Amino acid sequence: MDPSELLHFLIDTTRSAARGGRAFYSVMAVLGAIMAAAGFAYSQQMLHGLSVTGMSDHVSWGLYISNFTFLVGVAAAAVMLVLPTYVMHDVDLRNAVLIGEGVAVGALVMCLCFVTVDMGGPQRFWHLMPGIGRPNWPVSLLMWDVIVLNGYLALNTLIPFYLLFSKYMNRKPHPAYKFFAILSVFWAVSIHLTTAFLYASQPARPFWHTALLGPRFLASAFCAGTALIMLVLWFIKTNTAYVIKDETFRKLALIVTVAAQINLIMLASELFVEFYHPTQHTGSAFYLWFGLHGHAPLVPWIWPAIGANVIVTVLMSVNTYRKNIARVLPLCVVLFVAVWVEKGMGMIVPGFTPSPLGEVVEYHPTWVEVTVTLGVWALGISIIIVLVRVAISIELGMLTHKNREGFSHQPFYTPRAQAARPTMHQPRPQAESLGKQHVPHASPDQQPAYEPRNGPQGPKKKI
Repeated sequence: MDPSELLHFLIDTTRSAARGGRAFYSVMAVLGAIMAAAGFAYSQQMLHGLSVTGMSDHVSWGLYISNFTFLVGVAAAAVMLVLPTYVMHDVDLRNAVLIGEGVAVGALVMCLCFVTVDMGGPQRFWHLMPGIGRPNWPVSLLMWDVIVLNGYLALNTLIPFYLLFSKYMNRKPHPAYKFFAILSVFWAVSIHLTTAFLYASQPARPFWHTALLGPRFLASAFCAGTALIMLVLWFIKTNTAYVIKDETFRKLALIVTVAAQINLIMLASELFVEFYHPTQHTGSAFYLWFGLHGHAPLVPWIWPAIGANVIVTVLMSVNTYRKNIARVLPLCVVLFVAVWVEKGMGMIVPGFTPSPLGEVVEYHPTWVEVTVTLGVWALGISIIIVLVRVAISIELGMLTHKNREGFSHQPFYTPRAQAARPTMHQPRPQAESLGKQHVPHASPDQQPAYEPRNGPQGPKKKI
């Protein structure tokens, strides 16, 4: 790999990611404002410590770790695209696999951010560094979790990076990349199982101490994560020229349906064990579903979430209903939120209530936690948007090394009064010839044949 080629690739992808229409800049401005507010909230946490959060000695994990647990599953859901594409050679999911890996990267970055803010500050990471701190590996499950998360992030970053770079250079990728793609399939399963084992290994927390926790985490991950990927693919299909087949949505909808069914079966098994013969270890389940000793902050959340989960699963189990993409997409939104409630706050907080001594200490997130959480989500969404924009530009052939001279001669931002900006709907018919030109001011016949923004075919969509 020539370093100059890599430098050109990074420069061109950065320029491509930064170009867009008014809607793109508006969305990024809103996300930036949310991140700025989160930065201020986090500064208060850094200044005063975790005392500004709702966590305590009794409930030491709250909104941060709830989102972390949920997002680990979202990241693992990319395996539902990687496995059929790279192992089973499914052509219908081929165009969606890079998008799924981009979503996984954004989710993993959010996971690491939530772990960082939950520790109180990034300066405490030195405890995990071998030779400086005491990571207690391989005994510590927390250290295993750090290893598998960073390893999965590396795989989901490097594999798409290599494939996109190869297409940018118009080269055929080396077949060896498939080994790492297959490795990422097993790694995806390991990241969520390790997180589940982290909870299930605590016998003093009977709410988590169950053998079904790992399989249930995987089922809910493939359910909510795949639903999110479907929503991202639908937005790309309706707003860009990137081709995504309807059969892709039908297959993903079937995956979501089966995963949701398995998740409900495991939930029903858990409820049967907890409530058929209640014991002194059933206090956490009572706290979640019915309240305990007059404390019931999660009851108004868990019942609507499970009810929505059941209704969506039943509707998607109907074959004719599931094949209608317009009907399935709203169900994916509801299912995503429902699983977030069930697997987030509905899983973490009850594990601490009541305490091993029988005390009931309620947890309520503060404005600092809510603002920081929104900021981390805004960061993750921004990363997904940037990665998807770059991937689509390269996949559509708009961004290649062969036409980079013509691309670089275009200004970074061209006002409408001077020239129209290229969009993803418009190919570059003269990109090849422009790549051979070295004249800074080419004649009108040599300029790229971009159609005006409000030309005879109407305004063009941008992402």
